Amino acid sequence: MPKKFIAPTQEAGAELFSRQIDGEVIMLNLLKFKDIADYSEHPELDDGKRITGREAYKRYIEQTLPLLKEKGGEIMFMGEGGNYLIGPANEAWDLVLLIKQKSLANLMAMVNDKKYRSILGHRDAALEDSRLLPLIENVAI
Repeated sequence: MPKKFIAPTQEAGAELFSRQIDGEVIMLNLLKFKDIADYSEHPELDDGKRITGREAYKRYIEQTLPLLKEKGGEIMFMGEGGNYLIGPANEAWDLVLLIKQKSLANLMAMVNDKKYRSILGHRDAALEDSRLLPLIENVAI
């Protein structure tokens, strides 16, 4: 079974901060949803209704958006994914997001916010697999 990626590792987080990014960061999110959301790891968020992974992720976005804005972030793009035009034929994504963060410090403030941590389980329940790629604008070729 191929490895799934849902949460960052400590090593990946340390590498991101070692880049000493100054200013805005845009996070490219590629998301694959579970057919049925799995709240077994987060029973405190389970209302007993059988919902799709997409519906669980909608709950996550609705509850996260105020915190994102409070920390200076915004959703720049949210759109339907699909199969690659160039890329692995066996890797398709349901949803693609571009999230602008004011800074890595603001991102960490949001991630460490007690309210955010209390709703993160909706994301975990929703996702079958994901990718998160930090992008930095204004890099010359």
